[in-house]
Amino acid sequence: MPDFRTDYQHFLDLSDFAPDELRHLLDAAAARKARRLKLLRPPQAYVPQAQPDEDAPLAGHLLGLVFQGASTRTRMSMDVAMRQLGGETLAMHRQDMQWARGEIIPDTMAVMSRMLDLVALRLANHNDLHIFAANARIPVINAMTNFSHPCQVIADILTFEEHKGPIAGRKLAWLGANSNVAISWIHAAGILGFDLHVGSPFQFSVPMRNWIGLHAKKTGANIVFHTDPKPAAEGAAALVTDCWLSVGDDPGKAEERAKLLAPFRVTDELMALGDDAIFMHCLPAHRGEEVTEEVMASPRAVVWDEAENRIHAQKAILLWCLKRLG
Repeated sequence: MPDFRTDYQHFLDLSDFAPDELRHLLDAAAARKARRLKLLRPPQAYVPQAQPDEDAPLAGHLLGLVFQGASTRTRMSMDVAMRQLGGETLAMHRQDMQWARGEIIPDTMAVMSRMLDLVALRLANHNDLHIFAANARIPVINAMTNFSHPCQVIADILTFEEHKGPIAGRKLAWLGANSNVAISWIHAAGILGFDLHVGSPFQFSVPMRNWIGLHAKKTGANIVFHTDPKPAAEGAAALVTDCWLSVGDDPGKAEERAKLLAPFRVTDELMALGDDAIFMHCLPAHRGEEVTEEVMASPRAVVWDEAENRIHAQKAILLWCLKRLG
């Protein structure tokens, strides 16, 4: 039997973090980005994305990327992040693995533990994430499930603070469907001390209210629900949304969902209610549905910064998992 790594931790949900620990992770992501940007200054005008950082802290390490669904930003950012840290990646899709033919998760994870140094999983079922983690001898990273998307929100908060300063004490508005990204924003609110106002149809908010109430009581989070988007947007430093049909939603109900969610579309009028608000979206965006073309094309949209910051967020997460964040 090989010698297994013992000094590691899983990255499953932001709710697992203490405030100082999450703050340290975010600050480390910002610091690594700043160090990377120094490479881009003259006389070296361009640095290839796969060129390792000067310290290459994960040289020789192999990150497995296992996807049960489509991915653009998560897959690319994880791959680029690992390369910039000096390591390598191995990408696999569930349908190409024996797991898709009936191999149980503990057996799959036992093999990955012997062949990889870390694994990032994009899964349809959040419970499967915990089964993988319970049977792992290497760090497991939640690269998105039907319940949460913590990697995305690390990048989102990094982006917010670049544009608006410290997030503590600020008001943010989540508008539209209560997606997995919304859950991770809710997790972060109490830990980092910002107010999150959720503007959502009554039909969407009801299933979450008991859980959110318990979470808010535990963390001190100030989560406020609105069935009208305007009070949610008023005075917000950022308006945040997601596509109307998320992981696990019934595609057959897309038209019904669109009718309910139409009043929560992010428009110029809603943006004007904010406090010099920025617009954030995890992407892909469906222009004309959850956000207008005008908002997406405006300087207030920081969505491309969010996408790029996925790289720097993933780098901090990877190092945190191996307890090498510094």
